[in-house]
Amino acid sequence: MDAISKDPNDVFLLTGGVCTLAVHAPVGGVPQIIYWGARLEPDADMSALVSLTVRQSAQGGADTVIPVSLSCESGTGYDGPAGFSGHRDGDDWAPILQVSRVDADGQALDIHCADDACGISAHYAIAVDIESGVLTARTRFTNIGDVPLAIDWAAALCLPLPHGMDDIIHFSGRWAHEFQSERHSLGQGGFIVENRRGRTSHDRFPGAIFCAPHTVEKAGPCAAMHLGWSGNHMLRADRQMDGRIMTQAGEKLLSGEVQLDAGAAYETPPVYACYAASGLSDLSGRLHDFYRAQLTDRRVKSKPRPVHYNTWEAIYFAHAPGKVIALADAAAEIGAERFVLDDGWFLGRRGDAAGLGDWQVDRSVYPGGLTPVIDHVQGLDMKFGLWVEPEMVNADSNLFRAHPDWILCAPGVEQVPFRNQYVLDLTRRDVSDNLFGQIDALLSENTIDYLKWDMNRDINHPGGCDGRAVAGAQVRAVYALIDRLRTAHPDVEIESCASGGGRADYGILARTDRIWTSDSNDALDRQLIQRGASHFFPLEVMGAHVGPEVCHITRRTLSMELRAATALFGHMGVEADITRMSARDKAVLADAIRLYKAKRDLLHSGQFVRIDAAPWQNIVGVMARDKASALFSYAQIGSMPETLPGMLRFPGLDAARRYLLKCIWPVQPRTPTPHWLENSALVGEGIVASGDMLMKVGLQLPVLFPESCILLELEAVQAM
Repeated sequence: MDAISKDPNDVFLLTGGVCTLAVHAPVGGVPQIIYWGARLEPDADMSALVSLTVRQSAQGGADTVIPVSLSCESGTGYDGPAGFSGHRDGDDWAPILQVSRVDADGQALDIHCADDACGISAHYAIAVDIESGVLTARTRFTNIGDVPLAIDWAAALCLPLPHGMDDIIHFSGRWAHEFQSERHSLGQGGFIVENRRGRTSHDRFPGAIFCAPHTVEKAGPCAAMHLGWSGNHMLRADRQMDGRIMTQAGEKLLSGEVQLDAGAAYETPPVYACYAASGLSDLSGRLHDFYRAQLTDRRVKSKPRPVHYNTWEAIYFAHAPGKVIALADAAAEIGAERFVLDDGWFLGRRGDAAGLGDWQVDRSVYPGGLTPVIDHVQGLDMKFGLWVEPEMVNADSNLFRAHPDWILCAPGVEQVPFRNQYVLDLTRRDVSDNLFGQIDALLSENTIDYLKWDMNRDINHPGGCDGRAVAGAQVRAVYALIDRLRTAHPDVEIESCASGGGRADYGILARTDRIWTSDSNDALDRQLIQRGASHFFPLEVMGAHVGPEVCHITRRTLSMELRAATALFGHMGVEADITRMSARDKAVLADAIRLYKAKRDLLHSGQFVRIDAAPWQNIVGVMARDKASALFSYAQIGSMPETLPGMLRFPGLDAARRYLLKCIWPVQPRTPTPHWLENSALVGEGIVASGDMLMKVGLQLPVLFPESCILLELEAVQAM
């Protein structure tokens, strides 16, 4: 097992996975990261590393080398963007945080620094996961002076990238079209992603991937950075004139948001970073492994992810017990294992203009409460889940009428209209206690196994009761409320939804069990949405539902075969009116659910890979850790420019084994006629070939209709 190692030159080495972080932290000096990249051996010569990484001053610049510290603070003379910015009414703005003590324990490094003259201390907590190599860092800044200290910006860590990572991949999008990847070269100057929506956002994901220009899915060096935070944020990468690229990420602070009295402290959200030498899929796999080992809750670690049924696109607000029970019967018939009653069940909620804040069952709709529905669902051997949106309130609600002062707002500024709702100020203890009491009662009085926790608007004016900005405090209060409920109800699982993928990050996933990846159930859009999200999130946390034949958002009509195959590569669910589905579509859907149940252990524990493909293709797969099996999805999402789609080479197999390769979905493939797939052994007894041949030669992919998807299974059959 690797452990942290220290050299007499005050160099600390943290090694895990395939990477090493080396920090030079001499007492009385400025701490610096002198190396982050491919793994160094624990007995590496640290004096040589220090000598090899010494930089010289350049003509036309300072006469000495300016240190690049862990916060790039202004006092050092660093001419790039500072990683820490604070002051006391204009004074003490240029600290130099020098090492006072270093504590090394296992894979964790705690570096204590201070500037006594400026009255600021910093505690850098850095750890490297021994298996995945994922680095976690956060910093705690304390006011050790006598006068209040204002902090304007504080990155969790200023992290230099390995040389040659000149490309950046980041993720943008919009509502119902999240996780769209963009790749471009980083020139001189900076790249900034800044979000002020009050939630993680659909359009500015707090993460990016840096790589060499030649890096692809299965080859080339790359590194990822992600801020585990569900609110305002900023991530930036800056190329300096000396060629170095420095990255930093942190909470985006509004004016006056952090004011520290004497002795008070501010701690940054954690930043997660990972290096891989063998391509983008290897990088994602390491992040997935880290999530599974360090962030997945014990509740879900040891059990399969159940097939969801969600009522939203079946009934919207038109709740009626008879219809809900009929949907439950239909859901159980096709194999669903969890039934989630979505928006519309609570007091006065006949549309999106009323009811939020009043978390009691509407007896005019459910005269017997939820008990008859829950009993019926459980009698069908399904778990019961419920939709809530505790952070929000409608003006037309008992809660708002009693407490109109409980909302976030800016003094003298008119509220921005947004889905007929306001944001409750959870930083107030009376508000948080009220919400805890209502949800706690709901969970105590009903057998509810699952909460779909939604958040359907941005926070445009996050002002608290004294008028000051509390955007970050609001996020921490949401975390605290969820933590409090989980402590009170330890067996209840929680899904993070925010108009789809608007709150998907490691911060919220440290206390929830699933993300709703997108409000769009359009399978074509979902192919790319889920591909983008897979760079950071494993399949088992990505909610993926089979929607109606005609998508309610895009109005596109898609086959059940494509919809089901797309949802299968995630945490599978159904969100359509099954009672109105054709007999054929129900039969196909039931087949897909059976396949998901048979393969979900592989899908949710194996090594996920993306295959580099043409824009009209999407190819992803999952390989078992022991290389005994694999499942690949090949989707033709558009028309081909050529007559044949090319070869699919299957990565990561055991060259010495023989594999049985079969097309297992759809059960009856629809392909242009005539075509060899209809008569091939691929859809019959299968094709047996060596792992070596499957990796190097591969399979000639079949011609499919656009908007089609097939699933290919590989099973090891014998040693050669």
